[in-house]
Amino acid sequence: MNDNWLKTTVLMAAIMALFALIGGMLGGKGGMLLALVFGGGLNVFAWWNSDRMMLSMYNAQEVDANSAPEFYSMVAELAQRAGLPMPRVYVIHEEQPNAFATGRDPANAAVAATSGIMRMLDYRELRGVMAHELAHVKHRDTLISTISATMAGAISALANFAMFFGGRDENGQPVGLLPRLAVAFLAPVAASLIQMAISRAREFEADRGGAEISGDPLALASALQKIEYYAQGIAMPTAEAHPETAQMMIINPLSGGGSLGELFRTHPHTEERIARLNDMARGVY
Repeated sequence: MNDNWLKTTVLMAAIMALFALIGGMLGGKGGMLLALVFGGGLNVFAWWNSDRMMLSMYNAQEVDANSAPEFYSMVAELAQRAGLPMPRVYVIHEEQPNAFATGRDPANAAVAATSGIMRMLDYRELRGVMAHELAHVKHRDTLISTISATMAGAISALANFAMFFGGRDENGQPVGLLPRLAVAFLAPVAASLIQMAISRAREFEADRGGAEISGDPLALASALQKIEYYAQGIAMPTAEAHPETAQMMIINPLSGGGSLGELFRTHPHTEERIARLNDMARGVY
């Protein structure tokens, strides 16, 4: 298990523990158990429906060998190189250059790219981007991202419930106002921090895996440089309306970030990603 996978495992355990902790605050050991059962049910729902929800949210249009022959054949070639089943292929009519992968497993995966990224990148760079997305599929990052996002949302909902309706400790005594206020504020923040840390770790892995699939680390490095530059000046309204989906994209699609932007980064710094890809091309990563 490499460092990024170990980090992901620890972070996923942390977000589940946080969920159980809030459940315990709401109802002692019984509440903790109920929270874990509820969390498991949410994860099953998210696992089964995440691809349809994501693609519908972005109004993605499925394409095939007839409607987008060059793009479709590119994905087919890369999927074969990666040893993956052919995913469904989609185009999103958005100006911002971006792309994502979704689906509960490699057999039910989909990859999507915006019309903006298809115009902005040359063939080699776009191929690097789609190899990155297929690496997410191969590593089952789509499942990890969906679970972490679902759990973070559920933690926020539970924390708000605890704030307004109270809870009981292990001895059955009501929880005071100050602890409830602390949980209502700190639990969602902690969940978001864990979720973002998971997302950053998986992006490094997808960069490495994508470079291996394409056999061309410098193509992805060049693509990331272009996307980072242009995406900052082009809004993606759907992502702004649904910021929980930002972690799925190859580059953060959201504008702004504020003074706490570093803590809540959904992606590693692009400069570091490019540096690692350049190291791969030199054979030193």
